[in-house]
Amino acid sequence: MPMFRIGFRCVSPPQISYKVLLCQLGCDMSNQTRVVKVLAALLASMTIGAVVLMALSDKPPLAGPFSLSSYVALDPVGQAVRSQVVQRPDRWDRIEVFYGRTNAGSLEQLARQMNLRSAEDINCHFVVCNSSGGKDGRILATPRWKKQWSSIPGQGWYGDSRTIRICVITDGQNSKPTDYQVKRVCALVEALAQSFSIRPQFIHYPQNWQ
Repeated sequence: MPMFRIGFRCVSPPQISYKVLLCQLGCDMSNQTRVVKVLAALLASMTIGAVVLMALSDKPPLAGPFSLSSYVALDPVGQAVRSQVVQRPDRWDRIEVFYGRTNAGSLEQLARQMNLRSAEDINCHFVVCNSSGGKDGRILATPRWKKQWSSIPGQGWYGDSRTIRICVITDGQNSKPTDYQVKRVCALVEALAQSFSIRPQFIHYPQNWQ
């Protein structure tokens, strides 16, 4: 072994214990193996949990009332909120969501069911479709909204001229709003409330709204 002379003394370099080195390497390998086993067990438990949940719900993957891809494919809420005339910030101060008392209807169908001459006579500002008469969750702006006209009091409604009315296509009794309709109405109400600074206490939903 080489010797180094420091002053009048000879010193040898520190000796490495190969047994200690091998032990350390073995411990590191053991720790890595343990981590791999833990991750594998976690992945397996998550997979089993997902399978159990799907079995309990009795629905195949990607099936059910709500599909993210279909929801994203709907027109943006901001597109429906646009109008043909300038929207004054103080034009509206209330929002009312109500049931259309019908299970199907586009704007034209809704006008016919209400014995109206055309869609321009529909007494609300937005219609949120179900899967009948329009794509489920689709938001239709009526001519009344595009021209920023107020709804007309009467036929069981006695609101004021600054109330935005949103009609949800459902009867509200035998059939309830779909998941798409609920989510889209919430998004529409939020966008309108932000645009016109409408406070929560002036936003009204049907009594049995989900």
